[in-house]
Amino acid sequence: MTLYHLGNCLALACGPYLLTYKYSILSEYSSFWRCIKVGAAYLATQLLKMLLLATFFPVDSTSVKFDAWAEFLKATVDLGDLVGVYLILLKISGKGDLKILTTGLGWAAAELVATKTIALWVGARGTEFTWEYMQMSFDANISLVHHLTIAALLWQWGRSETGKKTLLCVLILITSYRQYLFRLALVFFPAMIGSWLALGIKALVTLGLSSVALMLYNSSS
Repeated sequence: MTLYHLGNCLALACGPYLLTYKYSILSEYSSFWRCIKVGAAYLATQLLKMLLLATFFPVDSTSVKFDAWAEFLKATVDLGDLVGVYLILLKISGKGDLKILTTGLGWAAAELVATKTIALWVGARGTEFTWEYMQMSFDANISLVHHLTIAALLWQWGRSETGKKTLLCVLILITSYRQYLFRLALVFFPAMIGSWLALGIKALVTLGLSSVALMLYNSSS
């Protein structure tokens, strides 16, 4: 039963990534190794972010209170992801949709492997069933759309002929601080927002941002 639950969680988490690669132009252009290189860039970016956090924002293990300002500063360090994604978009050759799919999928897949795979492997094989790991798998799917959205917005921002850079900057910042805003909502409304509701809100917000990014992409291409 536990292995069956583990298999379900891994299939739910990894399935959309494999389907995205197989049924998009990525498979036509044999972009597997490009995605691997994007994943390596993700790991390098996270290492630099960890060094910055450890140097300038050390964790106070004695404090259990949520410090909104400190968390905001830490979330600001996540803007380094934008730099990493943008540099990758500049380096990858090809059409815009190929760049966006390669960067978004490679970055999201690397995040899945680095942050969720071990937790699923260890936790989903537990002796008792829990919805926590199913939620983690759903969250991995949301992250895929999230990173594809960021890649699409950054690619459009980097185009010299675009006339919507202000709107794109606002959308990019909202997308970047999304997780911080969710944490604030959970802190101030813990009784109203359960785990499933929080996941649903995250999915709706991500879907809304991705829809806007797709509309802007279609209008500019």
